[in-house]
Amino acid sequence: MERVARRNRAYDPWVRRSPTLGKLVAVTVVPALLAVVGLFHPTGLDPSTAHMWAMMHIWLLPVFPLLTLGLIVPLWGRPVRGAAGVATVVAWLGAAVFAALYTGLDAVAGIAAGTVQSHAAEGQDVRQSIAALFETADAMGHAGVQALAVAVVAASAVLAGRHGWRVLPGTAVLLVCTYEFYDSHIFYPRGVLTMVGFAVGFALLNWPAVHRPAAAPAPGE
Repeated sequence: MERVARRNRAYDPWVRRSPTLGKLVAVTVVPALLAVVGLFHPTGLDPSTAHMWAMMHIWLLPVFPLLTLGLIVPLWGRPVRGAAGVATVVAWLGAAVFAALYTGLDAVAGIAAGTVQSHAAEGQDVRQSIAALFETADAMGHAGVQALAVAVVAASAVLAGRHGWRVLPGTAVLLVCTYEFYDSHIFYPRGVLTMVGFAVGFALLNWPAVHRPAAAPAPGE
């Protein structure tokens, strides 16, 4: 029996570590994926890149909203009463607004603009139409990133109440990233570095919540 108990104690840290690693993967995999995609994202839209431009944004359509997992995972569960509950709801709403508006940017500036360019007749000038699409998409994207910044601040306030100053490094990194994300999208190099920053920031923000010291062994163990 003693041998079984020792084996169970040795295995227990791995049991605890598995959910921790799973949560960290959940909050970092999307920005890491977007960083990789950004390495191949065309830097401009023209007849030679139009098809790839449109298809890439079709595939990315469900991906950008998942960037908010970095805020949703640590706030998972029913909101508590009081200021922390209000801040949790604000964070969720900010994440939802970002998801909706950035999906709009992806559809308009990515799919629609790429489709217009790829179907333009030879010699047809579609620059004015594409510029109008970009203008509309930029307005949605900028508002979406602003909502994401609000969500970051609200989520950080909730987590700071739970874990103290340890969430501040993640908050700082994420706020810098939202500032850069405002006009960098995932274009290389700024956009790629911004996505890498989001992965780092989400990991730092979530680390205090998922990393808890192992419980001390009971006397006699």
